[in-house]
Amino acid sequence: MDKRFTISTKYGRFILNNSLHKAFTLIEVLISVIILSGSIVYVLKLHSNTRNEITYVMNKNKFILQDSLFISKKALNYNQDEKSAYDIISQDFKVDDLKSREMLKNIDRKINIPEPINISHENSKIYIPDATIQEIKIKGQYSSEYFHFDITSL
Repeated sequence: MDKRFTISTKYGRFILNNSLHKAFTLIEVLISVIILSGSIVYVLKLHSNTRNEITYVMNKNKFILQDSLFISKKALNYNQDEKSAYDIISQDFKVDDLKSREMLKNIDRKINIPEPINISHENSKIYIPDATIQEIKIKGQYSSEYFHFDITSL
C-alpha cells in the first residue's frame, strides 16, 4: 500500500512518498564511524605533536636564559671544564641568599672553547677591522653556541 502525503505551503505543493524514506544500512554506519574515528585520531596526534613542540621551545628558552650566566669573558678561561653558574658569577657578584646560591650551584654546564679565529684586513680588497672571534660552546641538555667578537683595530 503506497501512502502519499501532500503538504501545501505558500512556496508550493509538496508530495511526500513514505516508501522512498530509507534507513542507513549497517555498512554505511560502519564506514562513517571509521572515517570519523580516523579524523579524530589525526587531530589528537596533531595536538600531541604541537604540545610536545611547545614544551621543547619553552624548555630551550629556559636553558638559553640560564646560558647567559656562562658567556662572560671569564668563561673563556674554562675550556673543557664543567662549571656551575655560581662558580662563574661569584667572582663578580656576591650572593648572600642561601637559596639563590644553591639554585646557581645546581645550574651547571660543560664549557668548550675552540681556537680563536683571527680576521685581518691585510689580504682583503676592502678595509675591514682586525678582529678575534672566540666561540663558546655550552654543552648540556640543550647545547648552544655563542660568540665573542673582539675588534682590535679600526
